[in-house]
Amino acid sequence: MTTRTRWGGASVADALLAVLLAAGAVGAARVWSAQRALDPVGVALLVGATIPLAWRRVRPGTVLVLTFALTVPYHDREYLHESAAVPALVALGTYAAYVRRGVAVAVGVAALTVAGVAMSLGGTDGPNWRDRCGMAGWVVAAVVAGQAWRSHHDYVSAIIDRAERAERTRDEVARRRVAEERLRIARDLHDLLAHSITLIGVQAGVAAHLAAQEPPADRTVMVGALDTIAQTCRDARHELRATLAVLRDAEEVASYEAVPGLAGLDGLVPLAGAARSAGIDVTLTGHEGPTPAPEVGVAVYRIVQEALTNVVKHSQAHTVRVELIADDAELRVSVVDDGHANTVGEGAGFGILGMTERARSVGGTLVAGPAPEGGFAVSAVLPMARSEGAE
Repeated sequence: MTTRTRWGGASVADALLAVLLAAGAVGAARVWSAQRALDPVGVALLVGATIPLAWRRVRPGTVLVLTFALTVPYHDREYLHESAAVPALVALGTYAAYVRRGVAVAVGVAALTVAGVAMSLGGTDGPNWRDRCGMAGWVVAAVVAGQAWRSHHDYVSAIIDRAERAERTRDEVARRRVAEERLRIARDLHDLLAHSITLIGVQAGVAAHLAAQEPPADRTVMVGALDTIAQTCRDARHELRATLAVLRDAEEVASYEAVPGLAGLDGLVPLAGAARSAGIDVTLTGHEGPTPAPEVGVAVYRIVQEALTNVVKHSQAHTVRVELIADDAELRVSVVDDGHANTVGEGAGFGILGMTERARSVGGTLVAGPAPEGGFAVSAVLPMARSEGAE
């Protein structure tokens, strides 16, 4: 990167270039012969035309005008023409690098005119055609070089800009994937723990109630409640271990065999049994069709699991109907209870939100709310195979 000084933004490199060009131009004008020897006026004109090049990147237009304005009287006094040509060409090429092609061409034509007039002023012998062609060639070369530098600069800037956008895109994709993974983990833990803890709480309450009765209640019922608690703990531990095993292996594709899935109505029997152990009459109905994709089966299982958990926790229902209908394209699942719809979903829970996200994750939809005939209903429509555009 070029270091800028405090002198109006001029760079150190450009200041050194201006000094070297001024010294070289004055030295060449003193050594080489010309119609007129270099005097103090010529030195002043030559140095005055060269020193402004220190600001050529800051004010290219001003530097170009100033340089040409001082080179014209320099040529008019018949000093060595070549000494003033170099700073003029540098100023012209710099200006051409900062403007559009049409402007650069127009300025190049104007520079040819000014240079031709300057070379023709003063003296008795005007420039020959070879001198004129050489002058024109140098002017064209300066304009072309400036435009080439501009094109290269634009090309490099475009590459850098694309690289920066690609880097930002990669960062955004990485952050989105992290957020999606956190959301998936949150859903899995919520579905697993909320269901298990709810059943454990219900059965523990039953056991405590029976133990507190006088005379003691039938031990068979109490043993059944405690067995249900133990079995629920074992199932939760198995599912949690399977979930953690998938999360620990970064190279492993998510295994849907490690977590409960759906194998027709039979796959929902354990969930229905757990709800029945909490005192709710669960009915499984429906027409089975083709087996859905594994990820769709997991989504159905988790949706039914969460819906039944909400029934146990919130609805105070006595009966609940789980219906599953599948065809070649869609899988429809509904969970309807006869409880109090206005108590479902109160508080800051994430159950309905989690079910909705489950459905969307495979390209389906889910609606949850009060049922027309009373109670609460959860209805989901899922594709038999996960949609490509699913979240």
